[in-house]
Amino acid sequence: MRLFRSEEEVRRAYPEPGEIFPAARLWPLAREWYGGRLAPGWQPRSHAEAQAVLERHGFTGAFWQLA
Repeated sequence: MRLFRSEEEVRRAYPEPGEIFPAARLWPLAREWYGGRLAPGWQPRSHAEAQAVLERHGFTGAFWQLA
């Protein structure tokens, strides 16, 4: 992830960027994605569960499909 001041700046640096979104949109995703990792008994999410987290936060479409 790279941070830019504007979408115009992104387009100058990357004529065909993958996905552009405000940095503030990332915090709710990060809180859920990494939340609880230090808790005893934490288990990694399944592929489907991880994909559901992305979708709950509006990260959908081909770019956000987990391999």
